[in-house]
Order: sequence, then structure tokens, then C-alpha cells
Amino acid sequence: MNEHISRRKALLLGLGSFVIPILIWCCVSYLPFIWHPQVQITDSGSVSYLQVGSRVDKRFFYQEAQNAVNQHQEPPQGKLVNPIYLPAPHEVAKALVTSFTTPPAQPDSPWLHQSLWHSIKIVFTAFFISSLIGIPLGILCGFSSVISRLTEPFVEFFRYLPAPAFGALAVAILGINDAPKIAIIVIGTLFQQILIIANTTRMVDRGLIEAGYTLGTNKFKNLMHVVIPAALPDIYRDLRVLLGWAWTYLIVSELIGTTSGITWFITQQARYQNFDNVYAAILIIGVIGLLTDVILMKIGQHLFKWKSGARV
Repeated sequence: MNEHISRRKALLLGLGSFVIPILIWCCVSYLPFIWHPQVQITDSGSVSYLQVGSRVDKRFFYQEAQNAVNQHQEPPQGKLVNPIYLPAPHEVAKALVTSFTTPPAQPDSPWLHQSLWHSIKIVFTAFFISSLIGIPLGILCGFSSVISRLTEPFVEFFRYLPAPAFGALAVAILGINDAPKIAIIVIGTLFQQILIIANTTRMVDRGLIEAGYTLGTNKFKNLMHVVIPAALPDIYRDLRVLLGWAWTYLIVSELIGTTSGITWFITQQARYQNFDNVYAAILIIGVIGLLTDVILMKIGQHLFKWKSGARV
């Protein structure tokens, strides 16, 4: 049963969906009794091989400290911490700022904003190419049984082939620059797009189609003036979902060919164990995706006012 929710309550629930995970993250980061499986050494004491600043397993630390006490030597000192791969929220928040203001470690490496902009261009270029083919073909498959039977069996087969498997082939054909990355994203989204849009087109009210034929339209006019306008709001919503898939394939595609984009930045930061920068970059991708979806939703609400009750 769908319960009516006021706009204010919906806003609070939406904020809560972000606040709750952040609170859990804060509890895990700032409350030692919840997790904190390691100890960060602040004073090695008599245990010379424990280096200040290093992290060791909590049980191992307590064992070494007890051994030092039993031998009447100075025990090591430390504080409970989480593994290095789980930075605290304030460390990630700081990295969100410093990653844009701090020059890259290597002089010839791109800044974070340059890597991010490079990835954004790849995603939207690939998704535009995919939509240029997928939208009309999906609509035709949903409207015509003949085109559907001729096209969809192969599309169904091809969509099960993992897009990253074409990486080596894409590099061999298209070179090592951005073209193979765009190709991987297109392969990963196009065939899904065709099937989803075809299914959305089939869900157009048959009464509208029959009414169009009754009023004297031919098949082409019925497609252009009845089916497409009726299906367009739902197709637009499908495209918003599929754009998220394009971002998912971006991470895989940027591992192919030249080293560039946000994935290269994440990989480099992880290599030097700067996990606060890794989380910051991942969060930036999520923020960009969410903002893009909200903007597209608002545009869709403006474009499709003519469809009564439409909420895209």
C-alpha cells in the first residue's frame, strides 16, 4: 500500500538516508569499543622492531606489551585505531578539499579536477553514442514484432558477454587513447539499453494505439504521434538509470589503454596508501552522479508536463 508522504517528510527521510550511514561510519571511526582492531604505535618502548606510527594487530600488541612487563622492561605504547584502509570521516572531508588544492606528487601527473573532467567527458560521450543507437532501435523493437524477432535474440546473447573482455580487442583496433574506453562503456550500456527501452515501449497503453488506428493513422504516424510521445517519459527515466551503469563501466574502461581519468587517480592514491584521497574521489563520483540525476529529473518534470501524473 502506497502511503502519502508530505514534501517535508520526504525531504527529511531523504536526508536520513545519508545521515544514517554517516553516523554508522562515525561510530566505527570514533568509538574504539565498536571495532578498532589495530594499535598505532606511539612509543616502541623496549620492543625495538615496533616502529612509531606503524599499525599492528591488537592482540599482537597486547602480547608484546605483556612480555615486556613480565621481563621488567618498558612496554610499548599505542592507541586503538582502524586499519589504514578505513579513514575517519574528518580525514576524508579534509581530503575532499586538499585533493583539489594540493599539486600531484609527480610533476607530469594531472590534478584531481583534470582527471575528473576527463572521466566526465568519456562517460557522456560514450552514453551519447549508446543512446544514439539504442533509443531508436529499442523503440522499433518494442513497436514492431518483426524488428524485435530479427534483433532481440542477438542482443539478448550479446548482453551476457562481459564488456571488459573486449578491452584488448578495443585497444588493438582503436589504439591506446580514449577510444577503447568509450567503446567499453558503449558495449556495456547499448545492449541493455535496447532491451529496456523495447520493454518500456511495449508497455504503452494498447487503447491509445488502437484509438490512433481508429482515427485513421497509418503505422508510421501511430509510431511518431502516439507510441513515442506516450513512451517518452518512461524512456527518459530509463536513461537516467542507464547513465548510472555508464559510470560503473567507466572504472573498468579506464584501466585499459593510457593511464588517465579518475580511475588512474584512485589507483595511484591507493598505491601510496592515501586512502582518504581514494574515498574522497569515490565520493566525488557519487556526488556528480546524484547531482546529474537530480538535474535530469527536474528537466524531465519540465519537459513532460503534458503527461498527466507523470513523475520521472
